[in-house]
Amino acid sequence: MTTATNPFDGTTVEFDASGEGPAVVLLHGSALSRAIWRGLGYVRALEGFRVVRLDLRGHGRSEKPHDPAAYSMPLVVGDVLAVLDAAGVGAAHVVGYSFGSRVGFALASGAPDRVASLSTLGGTYRSQRGEVEKVFFPGYLDAIRSGGMAAFAEGFQAAGNVLDPSTRAAFLANDAEALAAYFEATEAGEGLPESVLGQLTLPALLFAGTLDVPRLEQSKRAAELMPNARFVELPGRTHASTLAPAEPILEELVPFLRANAWGSRTWRTSFGQH
Repeated sequence: MTTATNPFDGTTVEFDASGEGPAVVLLHGSALSRAIWRGLGYVRALEGFRVVRLDLRGHGRSEKPHDPAAYSMPLVVGDVLAVLDAAGVGAAHVVGYSFGSRVGFALASGAPDRVASLSTLGGTYRSQRGEVEKVFFPGYLDAIRSGGMAAFAEGFQAAGNVLDPSTRAAFLANDAEALAAYFEATEAGEGLPESVLGQLTLPALLFAGTLDVPRLEQSKRAAELMPNARFVELPGRTHASTLAPAEPILEELVPFLRANAWGSRTWRTSFGQH
């Protein structure tokens, strides 16, 4: 495990890098951590790649500010760039779930030279105002503030969501005050205009479950707007069940990454030659 420091505000971010080959950076969703990718089998499936996993600020073992202003998207993007620099990676194939997908869109827009391809899982490019409680449950933020992460996990499950052991463990490991600040910032954040999506020419693979409303239609729309994007539908999956079981996703994701990696600049820069 290694630490990177965001040069803009000094926030420290924990990450790890394993394997050899083209670089793939994995960005987790809200209230989770980098552990989710190993627990669900994604790391094992990416043999032949250099896999970089980080705990986004406010999550896992990274620093956990209690000020909502610390969770602005430009600062989060700065965290990922700091990790890539610390890992000696020039450009990486970015794979993000939920919040990680929004970070991926922001990276592709703001630092296109650092993103070789973009894969999103249950992602959206739009603002999340009023949308977060639809992902978790009504009153989720009050539950965190009053009852901490145990109340959040209980409310999530009571709302009919499947809570696998890996996700539950990630939920309970959070700092409730930091996560409340993070969600406040999420609710206030802006999305990307569709005109910007049309300018993202990188290879992209966008996944969403058929029960993941409205991200299903938003992912389809993004794939229509982005010149080199393809949409993959995940039958019967909600937002919460997007990542597991992993096999149907990996059957699409791994060939996509391989097709866009070997012989690309990612291979040349994975060993710090940038």
